Amino acid sequence: MSADRRSGRRTSRADRPPLDLRSRSVLAGEASAAAAEVETSLLTPPDPTAAAFFDVDNTVMQGASIFHLARGLYRRRFFTTRDILGAAWKQAYFRLVGVEDPEHVAEARASALAFIQGHEVAELEALGEEIFDEAMAHRIWPGTRALAQLHLDQGQRVWLVTAAPIEIATIIARRLGLTGALGTVSEHEDGVYTGRLVGDMLHGPAKAEAVKALAEREGLDLSRCSAYSDSSNDLPMLSLVGDPCAINPDAKLRDHAKAHGWRIRDYRTGRKAARAGLLVAGLAGAATGSAAAAVAIRRRVR
Repeated sequence: MSADRRSGRRTSRADRPPLDLRSRSVLAGEASAAAAEVETSLLTPPDPTAAAFFDVDNTVMQGASIFHLARGLYRRRFFTTRDILGAAWKQAYFRLVGVEDPEHVAEARASALAFIQGHEVAELEALGEEIFDEAMAHRIWPGTRALAQLHLDQGQRVWLVTAAPIEIATIIARRLGLTGALGTVSEHEDGVYTGRLVGDMLHGPAKAEAVKALAEREGLDLSRCSAYSDSSNDLPMLSLVGDPCAINPDAKLRDHAKAHGWRIRDYRTGRKAARAGLLVAGLAGAATGSAAAAVAIRRRVR
């Protein structure tokens, strides 16, 4: 049995038919839109049919938010060094090449958020506030934050759309003064995580499904909306709106944006030497988070 924390509904997993990729994406998107919360003061904005949707990782924030969350939880003894090693490697790869490897995404889908199994939702939310302060706040791209504020100043709602857990996505949105967030929804029973996802990670096509579901719920005109991302994996979401924009784009997204006349904003340094330094810094950060695991591996090899 599983429960939706906000609606209180329960469903039997035994009664559910197997889901294909399309169905998992739709379910993930609908679940994320249903779980999204809106600040009361922003329920009726001056421009109610327009909104902006921002990816988080490498768009709003440098690096992967799920990695920063996992490292913070690891420091709080949520899981072992072996568990953190996989996340550290994916973060190093992510920072180096600037794209998300499909195999890494598939692996993450199979075990996503299993490390929070048995923990309370309220506990993750409380620790998420601490982890944002210590590991995420200083990684926000000022340029992207300014773009989000511009939409707010125009009376539009601004939503984050991310594969990170909905609880953490909501914290980031609240801290940045945004309307709300769409994120991966995890099952929980009586406020305790089961370690399973509702549908799938909010990634790729699932993000587009979440945006469509939210637009229908909130009465948005997607042709008047904007969307921002760094990754070609988010082309389904970017292609939904009338004003797509590539932020710190990977090569495939940059080429697509140029070919279709989309806006492009790059807040990374253009100098090769400085860019190389950024990559080294990314590796160093990942290496710091996985140092204990690396030592353990060397011992096993010996």
